[in-house]
Amino acid sequence: MSPAAAGESVYAYLLFSLGLFGVWLLLYLVRPDVRREMFWVSFGTMFLGLTEPFFVPEYWTPPTLWDLARRTGFDLESLLFSFGVGGIVFSAYHVLFGRSPSESMAHERSHPRHRYHVVALLSAPTLFVLLLELSRLNPIYSAAIAMVGGFLATLYCRPDLWLKMIVSGVLFLLLYFVVFALFNVTFPGYVAAIWNLKAVSGILVWGVPLEELMFAFTFGLYWSSMYEHVAWRRAT
Repeated sequence: MSPAAAGESVYAYLLFSLGLFGVWLLLYLVRPDVRREMFWVSFGTMFLGLTEPFFVPEYWTPPTLWDLARRTGFDLESLLFSFGVGGIVFSAYHVLFGRSPSESMAHERSHPRHRYHVVALLSAPTLFVLLLELSRLNPIYSAAIAMVGGFLATLYCRPDLWLKMIVSGVLFLLLYFVVFALFNVTFPGYVAAIWNLKAVSGILVWGVPLEELMFAFTFGLYWSSMYEHVAWRRAT
């Protein structure tokens, strides 16, 4: 496939999202005891796909089914992508260590550290919006900074989740890199044609934009603990 054809493939983003969903399905089958939590985390994460208009075309402009991304900023592939990655970052740690978010810590809500529970939960989206409005950063950098901010706020409120967050960030970074590298083999030239590399660093790591790896690590770092944080559970 020529670079031009790869860049215009309407199915490329869909296949990439399906590849990640395949990983999601594998984790779902391996750990039946966390399927319920995994599904609901994925369902909630799916709505992050509605933020796609912030990134199109400033960060990238992927060809999508019915050309929705270029025409409206929204697309179905981003919903599938978000559904898949949400469940992956939640469950990868549990699969690796054989643990599950089962022990409730609701009785500790009165601890002074947890007075900032809601603030910690809202820190990342709030910071993202502020950076979009007050800075000229590319949205992908605003998202990464916001997720690091969310990670730090979560770490203050729930220091017991530090290991899951760090491990999940690294695991998702490695997994995302492998899936992306395989994607590049199938669709050579797609990155150069679709990503707005002039608006970001332009650095590619074996064909993968540095900003994509930055996204993977910060997303895993922050989002992996969201269920435990919201539901007052421990990652035991």
